[in-house]
Amino acid sequence: MPINSSRESARSHKAASPAEDLEVKALKDRIKSLTREKLSLMRELEHYRNELSKLLAPPYIEAVVLEVLEDGRVVVKSSTGPNLIVNVAAGVDVSKLRPGAIVALNNRGSTIVEVLPGRHDPMVKAMEVEERPRVRFSDVGGLERQIRELYEVVVLPLKKPELFRELGIEPPKGVLLYGPPGTGKTLLAKAVAGETEATFIRVVASELVNKFIGEGARLVREIFKLAREKAPSIVFIDEIDAIASRRLDLGTSGDREVQRTLVQLLAELDGFDPLDNVKVIAATNRIDLLDPAILRPGRFDRIIEVPLPDKRGRLEILRIHTRRVKLARDVDLERIADITEGFSGADLKAVVTEAGYFAIRKGRRVITMEDLVEAVAKVKESVEKRRGIALKGVHGAGLMVI
Repeated sequence: MPINSSRESARSHKAASPAEDLEVKALKDRIKSLTREKLSLMRELEHYRNELSKLLAPPYIEAVVLEVLEDGRVVVKSSTGPNLIVNVAAGVDVSKLRPGAIVALNNRGSTIVEVLPGRHDPMVKAMEVEERPRVRFSDVGGLERQIRELYEVVVLPLKKPELFRELGIEPPKGVLLYGPPGTGKTLLAKAVAGETEATFIRVVASELVNKFIGEGARLVREIFKLAREKAPSIVFIDEIDAIASRRLDLGTSGDREVQRTLVQLLAELDGFDPLDNVKVIAATNRIDLLDPAILRPGRFDRIIEVPLPDKRGRLEILRIHTRRVKLARDVDLERIADITEGFSGADLKAVVTEAGYFAIRKGRRVITMEDLVEAVAKVKESVEKRRGIALKGVHGAGLMVI
């Protein structure tokens, strides 16, 4: 009997084992699920602990490194105002502590706890920065002489600096373009950047005029710092007469701030290597207002006039602006060039655009000669009106002088 009973119990054990196996498997799966849930909750708890510590932690003070002393301490200019001599916390990369570096100071002991990454002023970031513009010299019409000069003084030094080193000559540091509005000064600068595959940084000089003392000069430094970081680059300063007009002995505090900005610009130009990968091009409609200091050799020593186009130039510009335009067979661009005497490149572009509108109003999908003639008449009115306003301004200024 004992042997039989043991056999019976063994059989019953074997019969019950599949159910037990399923129960054990279910329990193991439950344990795994609870373990994963625990890990998820622990990560979430750690996240909220970190967030709470961030909310309770005291803020850091931003500062700029001025000098690293021999004993390892650092002279910094704090954002709160004074210059401080501070220590460096362990773990900070000392090799990054160079003049101009931005660091974070502990709020209590003013110890450097972190070297912050370089950054640029928001106003500088908001400026027009175009990586490798697509504009080429072939997109500029009627300015062969200007293109040749720009090629010699900007493109060649960037592409083949060894030619100048071999000859032992230095190319101009800066180029000044002057001429009436709409003649293609900005387009020329963009074409130079496109030909050299350089970054194009466009600055309107009035953006550098700031009501706070020293802000304009700081912006100039930031712009040239950005240009060096993105080299090869072209810095194009439009309407430069806004900050580079003749300096006077008498003036308001605002005038003195503009002069400080100009002095900083001159300092940046003086500190340039002529064969560096950063070139400066400026433009103005009023060269007569510029300070002589900015026109002397070593700064903007190549001055290029960009005049209104002649008939041949107007024809080239019209051909460029009508490349992708559907023209009727009766269109004679030479005749349009004849009747647009005194038009700038911008005016000629407006003629093509207005002709397109006339065609759309008449339900056509091509531009006819009639559309172009009507467009010329319309644009001519605005050209004459603009000249009349300019003439009044000149006469008014003359009366004020008298």
